[in-house]
Amino acid sequence: MQLGINLGYWGAGMDADNLAVAKEADKLGYAVCWAAEAYGSDAATVLSWVAAQTERIDIGSAIFQIPARQPAMTAMTAATLDSLSGGRFRLGLGVSGPQVSEGWYGVKFDKPLARTREYVEIVRKAMTRERLSYEGEHWTLPLPDGPGKPLKLTVHPEREHIPLYVAAIGPKNLEQTGEIADGALLIFPAAEHLEETAIRHLRAGREKAGKTMDGFDVVPTVPLAVGDDINGLADMFRPYTALYVGGMGSRKQNFYNQLAQRMGYEKEAAEIQDKYLAGDKAGAAAAVPHELIDSTTLLGSVDRIAERMQAYAAAGATTLTLAPAGFTLEERITALRAGTQALERAGLA
Repeated sequence: MQLGINLGYWGAGMDADNLAVAKEADKLGYAVCWAAEAYGSDAATVLSWVAAQTERIDIGSAIFQIPARQPAMTAMTAATLDSLSGGRFRLGLGVSGPQVSEGWYGVKFDKPLARTREYVEIVRKAMTRERLSYEGEHWTLPLPDGPGKPLKLTVHPEREHIPLYVAAIGPKNLEQTGEIADGALLIFPAAEHLEETAIRHLRAGREKAGKTMDGFDVVPTVPLAVGDDINGLADMFRPYTALYVGGMGSRKQNFYNQLAQRMGYEKEAAEIQDKYLAGDKAGAAAAVPHELIDSTTLLGSVDRIAERMQAYAAAGATTLTLAPAGFTLEERITALRAGTQALERAGLA
């Protein structure tokens, strides 16, 4: 199992620290550095900045939002980043959520599975550098009865095949991801529930495509905090968990809330959401069960983290992406180093 890091969103006041974390991860031999985007910093610019100041670590979008870019533009960006980084780019895609898609980008959040499938097909076709033509429900290239003509990508990516990942949570999305992608980006993954909540759906998609799980990259993202006070460390992530389970999306369309329910927290997920949407964020955070936080993060000593890493590897994770927590850069670097120590102690390096 490999390790990655996720820098999250840029522009939150820790940009210099984030770059230092990425450079340290590069020195420590981490496999990939992911950057996110929502409605603030864009991931492509951040990744080009990180790539310019690192040497070996891959850079990955987690995620490029599908409603933010036409698929041909995503192919252009992927090819450019792969070329600039010397073949170190991994393309992660996701539909985002209805509030961002419709509120920020003005793109209807309808038929996300069909939209993702078409998007991936166009991106893959464009990156082969063949002339681009496509007829689908959501995209038609070139537009009919107009001056447009099939064009081909003029940039040569460093590699013939750039790894393509999809961020997936729901069963149908996971199955389609197994079918059409090279890897899956997972959030709030509990090792004990990974088979039932993710792997079996990914496997079904691979089988539909006539493939096995061999070579498919299963990438859970987990916050990491090192220390002796497990309860205190878990409390650091209460607001984060409450935000996603309680407030990310609408009451009817909150994929993270639904995931918590599938892990057996139906009552607790409902309470968290009720309080969060009522404006009681502190109450929502207090309602998050300790067990939910502990099972979806890496907390404690290096030995305890190593045991949890073994559980993730046994469950089918192939790249474990860490979000090292800390109030200072020194604490985040310490957590980053503890990650590599734990991987070695777990016998997974």
